[in-house]
Amino acid sequence: MAGGESWRPPRPCEDYWWEWRHCRGLRHAFHHYYAHGQLPACARWRDDYTACRAWESGRAAAAQEALCKSERARVEEKQKYAPVWTFRKSPPPEWYLPLDQDNAK
Repeated sequence: MAGGESWRPPRPCEDYWWEWRHCRGLRHAFHHYYAHGQLPACARWRDDYTACRAWESGRAAAAQEALCKSERARVEEKQKYAPVWTFRKSPPPEWYLPLDQDNAK
């Protein structure tokens, strides 16, 4: 950003607080443990909330850098997984024909 005054956190501070509370909830922890085999790491959301509040209260450069770094890491982590399905370039050649229901048995 050109000026430090024009920069804003990527999300409102309440969003970081809500994500931290959600992450610490019993239902989310159970689901995450069931799906991934370990409890979720929620400290990142709490650190982001603290940095966001530090930015709002005093425009701390360290808080701004911490939020930017955390959001970049979050986006990179989200993009590192390939899609499960391969996307088609065009529909199948005979997509408009009715399905052969009689031979499906």
